[in-house]
Amino acid sequence: MSSSGLAARADAGTRRAIASAARIVVKVGSSSLTSVAGGISEVALKNLVDVLARRRLEGTEVILVSSGAIAAGLLPLGLSRRPKDLATQQAAASVGQGLLMAHYNRAFISHGVTVSQVLLTSEDLTRRSQYVNAHRALERLLHLGVVPVVNENDTVATHEIRFGDNDRLAALVAHLVKADALVLLSDVDSLYDGPPADGARRISHVDSPEDLEGIVIGSAGKAGVGTGGMATKVQAALIAAETGIPALVTSTENAAAALAGDDVGTWFSINGSKRPVRLLWLAHLADIRGRLVLDDGAVRAVCERHKSLLPAGITAVSGDFEAGDAVELADSAGTVVAHGLVNYQSADLPQMLGRSTKSLARELGREYEREVVHVDDLVQVHA
Repeated sequence: MSSSGLAARADAGTRRAIASAARIVVKVGSSSLTSVAGGISEVALKNLVDVLARRRLEGTEVILVSSGAIAAGLLPLGLSRRPKDLATQQAAASVGQGLLMAHYNRAFISHGVTVSQVLLTSEDLTRRSQYVNAHRALERLLHLGVVPVVNENDTVATHEIRFGDNDRLAALVAHLVKADALVLLSDVDSLYDGPPADGARRISHVDSPEDLEGIVIGSAGKAGVGTGGMATKVQAALIAAETGIPALVTSTENAAAALAGDDVGTWFSINGSKRPVRLLWLAHLADIRGRLVLDDGAVRAVCERHKSLLPAGITAVSGDFEAGDAVELADSAGTVVAHGLVNYQSADLPQMLGRSTKSLARELGREYEREVVHVDDLVQVHA
């Protein structure tokens, strides 16, 4: 490991982790890149690129996760606001993605820095073969000195396979490339304990989710060109922090100060260790299609003894799902304790409840001898 990488790990509990990081992921939102008249603001984009290119030329590997493709496509299509239907969003993204990359290429090349376009869907980070390909491609680009510009592939992504917003995509990309830090930029300078206009206090440091209990966190802003908001940034920062990557939430105007390790924004300290990205997706991003209610013994087996879920421990089933879909596992009081990928469709499970796999195999066939949810496809979640 390089000396800068070692320094980043030593400083992981403080903002100095960003200043000394050998590899960082920076995410910028649509609202930070758009102009009042609509479309991409060349001034805002250039100012951000100046900061990132300078850091790249100092030796840090930089991955930029950038929103803005749909916003960039609105003006050329004669649209005054972000469309709500998926087909028009896809059309706007198709037009806007090329325009956005043209802006980035022009701004970065003025510093002698090469950029690339990387478009991802959630399947690229959750299916093993596609995950390996995405990892290999990004690693090679970084080793060649390129700044990858990553975005969700909005042109082809459906509702079922979308990340939902680029904040969570950035957290998964940071995990994918084993980044030393994640920086989430928007038009808000920090997380506050209430509306800033009402004199709320800036939250400088978050050590764990418990630090945010009782705080109401806002959704998407007034600009109407993005899908996130402070809530998704906090969620993304917590996802990164619980998987071993510190994160900072601040404004795009503070980008230079943030990358220098100055006291800006809200810092999320590491509170966990890295785990497979598939389980990270299952815990936070999977489209939950149903619920399995467990008896007390099954809850202990899954949560304490880390065992697979068998039909004998299930007392109720709800939802409409197929084999391979994500479901939530709840205790008898209704508290969700885990998420998992189910091995049976919902129509098959009612006849299996409370029965052993051996008796099911004897009566229904050997294919009913497998677990309902295998331990490798389970992840505990906390309410």
